[in-house]
Amino acid sequence: MDRTDDRLLGRERESRRIDGLLGDPDGPRLVFVRGEHGVGRTAFLHATGERLRTQGIAVHVMDCVPGDGDRPLLLALRLVMALEERPSGPEGPRSATGPVARALSAADRHDRAAMETLLRAALTRRAPVTVLVDDAQHADPDSLTALGRIDAPGVRLVVSVARHTAPSMGGTGGTGGTGGTRTATPAPEGPRSAGREGAGRAGVPRMDEEPADGKGSRAVVLLPLGTRDTTALVARWLRAEADADLARRVGELTRGVPGAVEALLTGWTRRGVIRIVDRHAFIPARATAPVLPDDDRFVLALDRLGEPARAVAAALSVLGPLGPPALQLTADWTGLSTDAVIDGAHRLVEAGVIDEPPGPYRTTPRGWTFRLPLTEHTVRERLSPVERSRLSATAVEVLWGYADARHAEAAIPPAPVLPGETNALTYRADRIADAGSLVDRERAVAELTAAAQRIRPGTDDGRVLRWLRAARDLTEHADARDLLLQRYGTAAYLACDYPTARAAGESLLRDPGPTLSDLDLQEAACLVVAVTANQRDWPTMSRLATAHWWDGLPVPALAKVTGQALALCHLSRWQETAELLDRTRSVWNTGPRARAAPGRFRAMAELAMGRPEPYRRELALHDAPDLPLGKVYSLAGGMFDTLLTGYDLNAAEALLETAGLTVPMLPPLGRFLFDHLTGRWDQALESARRLLAHDEVQSIPVADSSPLPARTAAVLLARGRITSALQLIEVVRGPEGSPPQCALHASEAEVLMALGDLGSAERALRGALTTAQAHDQVHGTDELWALLAEVTAETGHTAEAAVCLRHLEGIAVRTGTDRSRLRHLLASARVLRQEAPDTARHNLSEAVDLARTRGLPFETATTLVAAATTGAVPSALLHEAYELFGTTGATLWRFHTRTALREAGLTVPGRKQATAENDQLLATLLAERLTTRQTATVLGLTEDATARRLSRLFARTGKRSRTELVTAVLTDAL
Repeated sequence: MDRTDDRLLGRERESRRIDGLLGDPDGPRLVFVRGEHGVGRTAFLHATGERLRTQGIAVHVMDCVPGDGDRPLLLALRLVMALEERPSGPEGPRSATGPVARALSAADRHDRAAMETLLRAALTRRAPVTVLVDDAQHADPDSLTALGRIDAPGVRLVVSVARHTAPSMGGTGGTGGTGGTRTATPAPEGPRSAGREGAGRAGVPRMDEEPADGKGSRAVVLLPLGTRDTTALVARWLRAEADADLARRVGELTRGVPGAVEALLTGWTRRGVIRIVDRHAFIPARATAPVLPDDDRFVLALDRLGEPARAVAAALSVLGPLGPPALQLTADWTGLSTDAVIDGAHRLVEAGVIDEPPGPYRTTPRGWTFRLPLTEHTVRERLSPVERSRLSATAVEVLWGYADARHAEAAIPPAPVLPGETNALTYRADRIADAGSLVDRERAVAELTAAAQRIRPGTDDGRVLRWLRAARDLTEHADARDLLLQRYGTAAYLACDYPTARAAGESLLRDPGPTLSDLDLQEAACLVVAVTANQRDWPTMSRLATAHWWDGLPVPALAKVTGQALALCHLSRWQETAELLDRTRSVWNTGPRARAAPGRFRAMAELAMGRPEPYRRELALHDAPDLPLGKVYSLAGGMFDTLLTGYDLNAAEALLETAGLTVPMLPPLGRFLFDHLTGRWDQALESARRLLAHDEVQSIPVADSSPLPARTAAVLLARGRITSALQLIEVVRGPEGSPPQCALHASEAEVLMALGDLGSAERALRGALTTAQAHDQVHGTDELWALLAEVTAETGHTAEAAVCLRHLEGIAVRTGTDRSRLRHLLASARVLRQEAPDTARHNLSEAVDLARTRGLPFETATTLVAAATTGAVPSALLHEAYELFGTTGATLWRFHTRTALREAGLTVPGRKQATAENDQLLATLLAERLTTRQTATVLGLTEDATARRLSRLFARTGKRSRTELVTAVLTDAL
């Protein structure tokens, strides 16, 4: 990972300020650079020095480290030696009476006056010179005093000092990185305290306070980065654009401190949890923060504080949010005196490890929070399990005590004010989970399960899984444990922890307790099959599709039939699914809840085989009032996905209204399909990248298991990402014998057709049709027949094209869907445009009317282009298509529409924008590693015309090679 870019993100204003101060002849002789630990003072100081060197100014950088303060005059000695350094030559070694020798002698004698004289003389001789002292809080005070007194022409001193700003109970200061009010708090260290005293006697501005306004000194304060700069830093570090969830989590854990950002990303990278897809970085929702290693800067900073600060920090990592009682509880846990705990807390506050937000009246602290949540996580995780359990049990008892007293309306002190309802909920449940058996088991189980119910699925599934795991472990009664295991398995499934979910489901099926009803075991059977589908374990799925596998389990017939039917659905063995459910109707058609899943599987089988009427009846959700809300949600979500896979947006929206749902409430796949169909392609791609990055698409029994990669590939093709589309298709292609992937093969054929490889496109289409036929599948094959008709017509095989049309017409009549009818109208117009042009134009005109009623932007635009370029509708409608392609970002189709507009003698709107889009598209095709011939085919140009366009592109952009141009595309610098 190349992170050599030396531009400091988010420091432009501070860089201009320090450059102005140091570049002003009448500017201050002393400039302080202050900022908290890890904020980037060293990088800022070194960047400043590099800019000064480019101006011909001598720069000397002195780095201080812990322990330097114990050696008087060490910094001054090092600086004299650096200034007086001579290259080896004929003169031989330095003189025994030279400045360096005298400086060594002065240091040995602790002669501050002599050292100051030598330092002033050395600096004056080297003027103009700028001395940069980094981490001056570690320097010896005598040297700082000497440096602060030197006021010689052309000599500047820049001192970097660690100094944090934090909420406090008195006064206000500058603004923090997130805009909150901050107060400066000095950091205590023995040598540094002495330095403040010495500097005060000498009249030098103290290193831990803002300098007074005047000519002598100025300060540049580095605050944590804002949200935008933090996200940019993540992108630079990973060389990929950060997903919104990744950027949010980095911001929450690091508070914009660059050193913490690097530590966090390093930890996640070492664990291999970050995934890069399409130059975008993602992290799974259940990934936890890493524990910083012992040699990390933030861990070392805490360790250097020693005791009792370290012990207090460990306790406050668990007890801090409890407010005022936390200090006494810490004293009880550590065995320290209250005064020692208070002293340790003060040292932590002053060192910038923890913050002490004031209470309502600013007289007592509201609590103690770690300045960096990443540090808090590390400190807490470094506790032993026993220590963490004991501390958490203490916190739980305090919280329960407040709750019990409030319930009894007793006169009690105010309860801890935790920041936000969600944080209060998660803090309490986390502590109960950590406390384990040290608190009341029954109450703990009740609160953990209640907390899990309050978290909306998909928002914090990893944490919910942890709570339910703890509740399962705490449950003492076998009957209650079975019910919790069922919930635990479902939570693991939602968190995409498939091995855990599968183990839980199989455990319930192999040893079901008496409290589990037939309906509970039916859900467990569905869970096991669903997990197997998500793992794409087709051999196991084949076994789950047999009665033999289920007959060996001590579960009721309802669970066996439902599980086997679902397995057959996932394998797309539709005829077997229908026959099984017809034979066993008396088993599963016994009530609304029992028949909910099998009834949908039966309707799905009929839909897949080209008989959609039963499925359309299911859309009415007649049994919804008698079903749990979760069951209605899952049924409606699955049917919504099926409808959108078939491009039926109107029916999908009607289904949501019937179910009382909205699109934002749906699982990620449903939201992706909706965004794709409605032309929100940027949002669709963002969702697709996230789902593909961690393979977290939860499979449902549908007639086609590939809508996500298929629609994503279609978007990539429309944007000129040809190679990327083919690579995606190849990655997700199922192995030999896997269920049909009609949508995926249709997208593959469209990409190959764009490249002019009609032979490969035909083979892909025929192979997909053969697989569908072997599975008795009709649903989704209309796309394949339509494309095959176009391919065979293009290659001159008109008889074969006519056969394809007859198949397509039969599907349209049989299913009665508008999408199949539209595909037939468009394909027939393409095939008949030579033999029966009037019929072709009539079909295209009808297709335009039909597309408008369906309201799908990309579908409408492609239909308008097909009709307008053949004269079936006025050519002016090309302008409407052009705008629709623009809303979706279909740059390749925009290019072809611009060509059609020119051929029709119409004006292309926005000439400058059109030129920019042409350049971007051409550069994208180059970045996709297409040859000039392939590029010409995709654009519909000759090779010579394409070569001329490339030449003009290089001239306009100033790039000298394809590599430079591709780099500009990949970095969005074109």
